[in-house]
Amino acid sequence: MTDTTTGLIPDKYLSEVVQTIKTALTEDLGSGDITTLWTVSGDPQTSAQLIAKESGIVAGLSVAAAVFKQLDTRIEFLQHFKDGQSIKSGAVLATVSGSAKTLLAGERTALNFIQRMSGIASLTHKLMRAISHTKCKILDTRKTVPGLRSLDKWSVALGGGENHRHGLFDMVLIKENHIAMAGGITVAIESVLNQRPAQIAIEVEVKNLQELELALNYPIQQIMLDNMSLEDMAEACGRVAGRIPLEASGNVNASNIVSIAETGVDYISIGALTHSVKALDISLLITSP
Repeated sequence: MTDTTTGLIPDKYLSEVVQTIKTALTEDLGSGDITTLWTVSGDPQTSAQLIAKESGIVAGLSVAAAVFKQLDTRIEFLQHFKDGQSIKSGAVLATVSGSAKTLLAGERTALNFIQRMSGIASLTHKLMRAISHTKCKILDTRKTVPGLRSLDKWSVALGGGENHRHGLFDMVLIKENHIAMAGGITVAIESVLNQRPAQIAIEVEVKNLQELELALNYPIQQIMLDNMSLEDMAEACGRVAGRIPLEASGNVNASNIVSIAETGVDYISIGALTHSVKALDISLLITSP
């Protein structure tokens, strides 16, 4: 068991996560927790447990810890699991001790984070397990709740998936609307190649095998196969023969992900990981009055 602080939040997500926690607490607390203020006398000390009410992958324990620490640095948060571990229903995930008023004030914000993050991680893990017999990896997308992108993407990573670009600034992804506005796929690619710094990767979305052949003429780093049939994806993989990573995208779900992975693509991006989250059921219960 470890006393957790923001030190367990990876550096790549840290600054955004800390700001998100502050925003969430301000949103919930406003001018103060009046229910607790008017029902709890003095400053009693207590303990509580975070308990899983269903099985899955836990994610966000270190965020929950940071929520309570933001309210009161004296709070003790002892994790019984690490973020990314498999948990069973009924498992005690962590024990929180300190001011009862602080625990009550931070309870909902902490649970909101850990339930959402665990839901994302659990679905990602389930889908990765379904395609584990292939070389394919799962990618997230930018279809995240505004303000929660770092948390959402970290959750995907904890579930065994990989992060795609974080935003519009760190990778070029030429999509059909860019191609339409530029005047064609070759014009769009050449325009980017003439302007981008060398360290910025380029991915191009293609919707058919003809566009694939055009894209293969250029020194780009990845190609997205958008809403292609299984037959065309398999044909694309055969033509590319490992020369460049291929990403399948569009209407991916649990019923078709195995068939898509078996075409030979390197990646499958899934917006539903973060835009249609089913939270994992986790509760916080005070164990000593």
